[in-house]
Amino acid sequence: MSRPELSGLRLADGVAGWAELGFHVSGTAVWLDGVSIELGAAGEGIVGWRLDGIEPVGAIDGLDTSVGKAPSDEEPVPHPNGAVGLDHVVVMTPRFARTAAELAEAGLELRRIRQAPGGIRQGFRRLGPVILELVEAREERDGPARFWGLVVNVSDLDALAERLGDRLGEVRPAVQPRRRIATLRASAGLGEAVAFMSLEGG
Repeated sequence: MSRPELSGLRLADGVAGWAELGFHVSGTAVWLDGVSIELGAAGEGIVGWRLDGIEPVGAIDGLDTSVGKAPSDEEPVPHPNGAVGLDHVVVMTPRFARTAAELAEAGLELRRIRQAPGGIRQGFRRLGPVILELVEAREERDGPARFWGLVVNVSDLDALAERLGDRLGEVRPAVQPRRRIATLRASAGLGEAVAFMSLEGG
């Protein structure tokens, strides 16, 4: 088997919402550095992901999972908002050890685990161009893991902030050195948490 990679995400958001944020939408998909954001799925928020390089599986601790590359025969088109790729996808779980074990069983063993402020565990795994961030949801007692949000890399965060106006929160230093981040506000109308991050030094 090849090295596991994230090849797609399925979202319940409509096409119009992402187009209004300055993304180029091809049919019902937004392409970010080879990863397909497939819009218009039934449900709420991020409803599933597509992974390449793992054995067939229908779900990983409740995370709806398809296997294989996302189909595309189109040339990449630049996004008017400067988006250049996905930085990471965030998954929340009330049972960190259980979800980590199921990820490992599917071939997605976490490569790094850290204690965040408050004693909350975070686990990380690179999936091709994107990082999977698993976060312990201590306020939840039980239940499956769930997709929470994603972070998009942009070439010019200041220009994006000017473009989006009050739909985007304050630009602030990111945890990652020499990078900055801003979170999309609920008024933007998306069903999942979305943040935009500058490239290194931007």
